[in-house]
Amino acid sequence: MRRLRDMAGISGRELADLIGISQSKVSRIEAGTAMPSAVQVADWAEAVNAPRDARQVLDSLVQAAFTDVRAWRVATRTGPHVQGDIQLLEQGAGRVRVFQHSLVPGLLQTAEYAKRVLALFQPGYPESGRAEVLAARLDRQLVLYDESKRFEFLITEAALRWRPGPPRLLLAQLDRIASLGTLENVSIGVIPQDAEAVISMAHPFVMYEQDADQAAEEEGGDEVGGTGDGDAHEGTVVTVETVHANLVVKGAESVGLYDTRWSLLRRMAVFDDAARAFLTEVAAAVRAGG
Repeated sequence: MRRLRDMAGISGRELADLIGISQSKVSRIEAGTAMPSAVQVADWAEAVNAPRDARQVLDSLVQAAFTDVRAWRVATRTGPHVQGDIQLLEQGAGRVRVFQHSLVPGLLQTAEYAKRVLALFQPGYPESGRAEVLAARLDRQLVLYDESKRFEFLITEAALRWRPGPPRLLLAQLDRIASLGTLENVSIGVIPQDAEAVISMAHPFVMYEQDADQAAEEEGGDEVGGTGDGDAHEGTVVTVETVHANLVVKGAESVGLYDTRWSLLRRMAVFDDAARAFLTEVAAAVRAGG
């Protein structure tokens, strides 16, 4: 992008004015310390009158930069598990938002529940290494007690009722969810099966968001309060677990899609006393063999 600007004979200030971002943002993009949105890249190419082949290259680079596909078989080749990578994301975020429609999120799992989930994981952990993976997953949960961070969960009724073991295991798990929901920095929303749908469930995802001070520090502080750059989601990372790989999604536009989906899913959920009452109902059904 810098080479295209130089070839066009346009200064960084002139380019910033043409595409409606700050000059410092132009500098950071060219230095590789800030990620431009797809729209900004397209506007940049238009402003410097980039040739067609250069625009195609830029489009391919944008798509590759915004979605990182990390195959499970490759990830587990370089280490016994990926819990450490996830822990780094959790520790670096000011707010973590988790949507799960198939099972209880890892941060809320009891030890026995987590043990059975890991045993079902595909492509699978060797039995000799599962204890290490389990310990690492449970160690991640300590971050919930860091009151400088906020954790928000949306869990479907189907996920609450999914049972990887005997009823007593699920009862203990439901009790733990209710207990963690009493933490001031933890919000747990439950989506009942009979809630009127306003969006499809699609797939589970996690949003890791920097807090405002952290984002301002990393961005140089010049965009606090807004500069018209349209980077409301800059610094936010979304992870999506699929059968074959973990997708890491970046970029304001892509992340914005998940932010919108979160807002719609949240409209279907119940919280606080209503959520606790719902957990009690599910537990009663489990005890009754329902």
